[in-house]
Amino acid sequence: MRRSFYQGLRLWTIARVLVRYRLDVILFTLKPLRPLSFLLYLAPWNWFRRTRGTRGERIRRALEDLGPIFIKFGQMLSTRRDLLPDDIAVELARLQDRVPPFPADRARAVIEAELERPVDIAFAEFSDTPLASASIAQVHEARLQDGREVVVKVVRPGILKTIRADLEVMHTIAALADRYWSEARRLRPREVVDEYEKTVTDELDLIREGANAAAIHRNFADSHLLYIPEIIWDYTRQSVLVMERIEGIPVADVAALRERGVDLRLLAERGVEIFFTQVFKHNFFHADMHPGNIFVDATHPDDPTYRAVDFGIVGSLLDSDQRYLAENFYAFFNRDYRRVAELHVESGWVPKDTRVDEFEAAIRSVCEPIFQKPLDEISFGQVLMRLFQTARRFDMEVQPQLVLLQKTLLNIEGLGRQLYPQLDLWTTAKPFIEQWMHERMGTRAFFRSAREHLPRLLAHLPELPLHVEKALTVEEQRAERDAALRQQIRELEDGLGQQDRRRREGLAALGLLVVAGLSLQLDVPEWLGLAWPAWPAGILGLGLLLFSLRPLPPRPQN
Repeated sequence: MRRSFYQGLRLWTIARVLVRYRLDVILFTLKPLRPLSFLLYLAPWNWFRRTRGTRGERIRRALEDLGPIFIKFGQMLSTRRDLLPDDIAVELARLQDRVPPFPADRARAVIEAELERPVDIAFAEFSDTPLASASIAQVHEARLQDGREVVVKVVRPGILKTIRADLEVMHTIAALADRYWSEARRLRPREVVDEYEKTVTDELDLIREGANAAAIHRNFADSHLLYIPEIIWDYTRQSVLVMERIEGIPVADVAALRERGVDLRLLAERGVEIFFTQVFKHNFFHADMHPGNIFVDATHPDDPTYRAVDFGIVGSLLDSDQRYLAENFYAFFNRDYRRVAELHVESGWVPKDTRVDEFEAAIRSVCEPIFQKPLDEISFGQVLMRLFQTARRFDMEVQPQLVLLQKTLLNIEGLGRQLYPQLDLWTTAKPFIEQWMHERMGTRAFFRSAREHLPRLLAHLPELPLHVEKALTVEEQRAERDAALRQQIRELEDGLGQQDRRRREGLAALGLLVVAGLSLQLDVPEWLGLAWPAWPAGILGLGLLLFSLRPLPPRPQN
């Protein structure tokens, strides 16, 4: 009852915000309410009110008024260029996940409850002034007793309860949209909310975030491209994360980077290299690489290094999706639009009955005008958006497993072009795709796979005779079962054949009786009036006799 009351109150709040920003028209686009759209003109609040701002601006401001959980949802939607018109997606990308910090005494209480000791004992120093504050957590500076400088991330108290309550409302809205929205089958609102729920729930578990950071740190341990701070596991709990404090220039501060003489072209190209290395070599990538989470070590300006934080959102791909994605990239780089269309059909991203030639022509119409531009004017993000718009016409369904990848790719390209506007994403990325294709789909891939699986095969080699014996036993048992089944089928067919023969004999006897009766009727005097029904009866009897004499169907051979 209490939950239903909260949902009703929250839905009422959402409705008020929609009315405030003239977004109530959205509700009347749903099929059940469409006939009542005239009520918009009868509502007194619509008579003298002026609409301010574009629809994208009004949607962004409405989400900001609804609170941090809806802000994060809008941020996620901003990466779904396959779901939204461009103007709305651009506005949602401007959403800022900045909320007022919660008091330091509450942060200390969370830390002490998790570490089971006072903050002043756990840390030599702890700053009550947060470095940053967001909807999920906030960060404080600190120093360990051994002198190491660290940052302490603390989950916002009570946020789990708020998230669960708002997620229930989102699921309710998604269910209504799924039932009444004509685009629901293709855009799958329930799956979008499910995806968001998984993402935001994972962000609440700081142990998971620490494990993600440790995995990426290990992947780049021998690389000079990216540095991941060390996680201090002795101080890390589900609601508290302690990690090494890093120094660097925020990647968005291009003026400071130029002042330090950083090679911006090399820095931009390394950003692309990091992305494709994570996706196609490690298959584990940082999926929240917006400028606030990326810093640059400019100690050596001619050899700059990236430093990243905030690993609450990471992504990986299935082998099949990774292969299809690589082949798509490769085909795009070589303008093989036919292969792009075929891959979309083969992977099930578009319906199986899609005409490949029509889809190929549509893709060509998107890509060719862009390829005719100078390389430094080509935007891969723009290509993706145009392709998503084209795919809508072919009933392309949303691919939730690729959402984080799309988001990260758009972030990387935006970051690269901010650093070096002439960035040639195609030329930078193509060698990675070609190398991946060569390693995964060529002769080298065969021998590497054999080498990787050989130890496991050798480990099972002593058991091979036993497995062969089991296989032969199973095969013998299967053969015995098949023979018994065939015998049962033969017996059943014999029984059915006997029934059919008895039925035919009965029909023949009946036919003979009727024909015999006909012959007797021929000798009855006409004045008795019995001759006329004998002819139809005789014809029926003759028919029964002939039917009983038709050949039996051939018996199947087993």
